Amino acid sequence: MSDIKVTLVKSLNGRLKNHIASVRGLGIRRIHQTVLVKDTPENRGMINRANYMLKVEETV
Repeated sequence: MSDIKVTLVKSLNGRLKNHIASVRGLGIRRIHQTVLVKDTPENRGMINRANYMLKVEETV
């Protein structure tokens, strides 16, 4: 499995609770923090839910 690099680029203030929970579930705590997560359907679902706040890069 490959990894995905996910970075939070917009603030979580004023967002829907399930979008905030998805970002927290990915392990992101603050803005401009980058995390590596496994490319699984569960992680893809969390990324798709909050895609307007995230920058996603594929890693090989």
